[in-house]
Amino acid sequence: MNVGENIRHKREQAGLTQAYVAEKAGVTQAMLCQIERGTKNPSLQLGAEIAKILNCSLESLLMDAGF
Repeated sequence: MNVGENIRHKREQAGLTQAYVAEKAGVTQAMLCQIERGTKNPSLQLGAEIAKILNCSLESLLMDAGF
């Protein structure tokens, strides 16, 4: 899995929408969608913010993502 797939998986497990996570992280839903599809990578700061929203560690989002 890449980081975007990890984010999508954990977001869906938490029952959260893209719109909710994007709003809380301070990015557009389109940006979050691109991250989840793997066409964009989040900055470390954004990754940490998304991890906080998803109640997981940044490391868990990066696992098997090639980082």
